[in-house]
Amino acid sequence: MNTSARDLRVLVTAGAGGIGRAIATTFLEHGARVHICDIDHNALEEMKTAVPAVTRTVADVSSRAEVDRLFADVKQTLGGLDVLVNNAGIAGPTAKVEDISPEDWERCIAVDLNAMFYCTRLAMPLIKAAGGGSIICLSSAAGRLGFAQRTPYAAAKWAVVGFTKSLAIEAGPEGVRVNCIQPGNVAGERIDRVIEAKAKALGITFEAMRNRLLESVSLRTFVTAQDIANTALFLATDAGRHISGQALPVCGDLRYMV
Repeated sequence: MNTSARDLRVLVTAGAGGIGRAIATTFLEHGARVHICDIDHNALEEMKTAVPAVTRTVADVSSRAEVDRLFADVKQTLGGLDVLVNNAGIAGPTAKVEDISPEDWERCIAVDLNAMFYCTRLAMPLIKAAGGGSIICLSSAAGRLGFAQRTPYAAAKWAVVGFTKSLAIEAGPEGVRVNCIQPGNVAGERIDRVIEAKAKALGITFEAMRNRLLESVSLRTFVTAQDIANTALFLATDAGRHISGQALPVCGDLRYMV
């Protein structure tokens, strides 16, 4: 199976931490040239020290002006683009729909959906000019299941699937493959914070809440950021050259949201 990314020019949004960092470093390790953006200046500085080969831009991809600046940097540092990984996203509010402010709703949609459009519309001409390539969007298990009290997040992640499948049809004739990945519960500090908050709200222990989450997964395990990175690499390289228009769950068979 050929997962060489040699000389691919790759942009990863929100690439300085978590899943994005795992994706960026995995592509780099397989021979790609990688540019990342992130809203967190300190995380980018740490990335500069730890992984100096990755070039960087401070950018909030929910801002069209900052996305314009990001792509000016991409053109300067990479000279073009073969792969876009739309990774940036936020959790959004946790509340009943009648208690969610319009501002919180709009911010979640802006980052989790609009940002993908802003980046994709500028990436697509570059990828087409390169003779084709790959766009990978991060959806979620919440993009295929209902998620009570997380309606902004779920709505955005379901929309990512429609965006992906429509783009695959639109851009396929010009050699651009478009897929999305739907991670389940990803091990790390973020899910630990979620477990702690849920446990506190329910008046149960951290371990009891963690077990509830695990019981929703057939394999009784969380996935890792590296699992998501490996899937992105597969989709972007020759190993996945005939895969497009797909929403791929990487979740251990997560059957319901807790």
